[in-house]
Amino acid sequence: MAVYIHERHNWTEFQWEDEKILNLLSEVRHLQGKLIGKVELLGFELKDEANLETLIQDVVQSSEIEGESLNPEQVRSSIATRLGLDNSGLVNSDRHIDGVVEMMIDATQNADKTISAERLFSWHGALFPTGRSGLYKIDVAQWRTGDMQVLSGGIGREVVHFEAPKAEKITEEMNEFISWFNTDSAIDPVLKAAIVHLWFVTIHPFDDGNGRIARALTDMQLSKADGVNQRFYSMSAQIKQERKGYYTILEKTQKGDSDITNWIVWFLNCLKESIIASNTIIDKVVRKHHFWMQNNVHISNDRQRLILNKLMDNFEGNLTSSKWAKITKVSADTALRDITDLVNKGVLLRTASGGRSTNYVLNW
Repeated sequence: MAVYIHERHNWTEFQWEDEKILNLLSEVRHLQGKLIGKVELLGFELKDEANLETLIQDVVQSSEIEGESLNPEQVRSSIATRLGLDNSGLVNSDRHIDGVVEMMIDATQNADKTISAERLFSWHGALFPTGRSGLYKIDVAQWRTGDMQVLSGGIGREVVHFEAPKAEKITEEMNEFISWFNTDSAIDPVLKAAIVHLWFVTIHPFDDGNGRIARALTDMQLSKADGVNQRFYSMSAQIKQERKGYYTILEKTQKGDSDITNWIVWFLNCLKESIIASNTIIDKVVRKHHFWMQNNVHISNDRQRLILNKLMDNFEGNLTSSKWAKITKVSADTALRDITDLVNKGVLLRTASGGRSTNYVLNW
């Protein structure tokens, strides 16, 4: 008796109940259309900024799903450099972050939305530039050569959630997947994105990085559905928020048959929430634009511009003169002069606390 979906005969002949998904699919498609229409009104500069913010969120959150924390500032710098955007004053990024960014940009920004084994190998190589996943050496830029189980629990208490197809089947399985991905079909592009994600993570063709590559492929397919080469909503960020539900529905589907209705419903609901959440990014971009329109004339140096941009992004804790000095690598006196200049011009506000705890906030 089959235990996992991939052990069933013709397992990729997926089926679903139209009456359970059509209304939800229509709602998602409507929201996509409204979002694309909204960003078209922003103009080129703000569209680029919204795309940048979304890609940052996508890269950071996709890695966090796997328990890996990336420096958002390094991610921003890496993406801005590769998109040819202004990244003056930003930190340098390491090659591991550059690899994740290169994969995501190749998946979503390039006009060629087809895949091949070589393209997937290049993504995998970019994710693991040292040939290791943490402390462990892995097969890089090639299909896995060993068995693969998805486990949880400590040593001696492991729970097996899923066993992927045997290594000797990977080439055949991936050839079928790649051919299907590259072939135009009558399936709605959004539904195809749901199938792409499920199909790839079920094959689990690599030693590591399967989740991140699955989400990159999902974004590639969703960019086809949107009809644009920019991203304005982050499916990865929403999956991160719903991580427990994601793994639950994935396990149930992979232990079921080829009726994937419940998976599609979950995927569409997750996608719907990610599109709704995109308004936060767009509103932030517009707000930031208006701030610079009003205050650009008041900026005296690059240090001020750097800190103000940080305050509008993801600044940790409160802004103090000592933190300003540390970030900009200047003396305490210079930091205080920079701050006082912005306070006098009404760009920053001094909070009620005094003494060493004095801190400053943006005057939005």
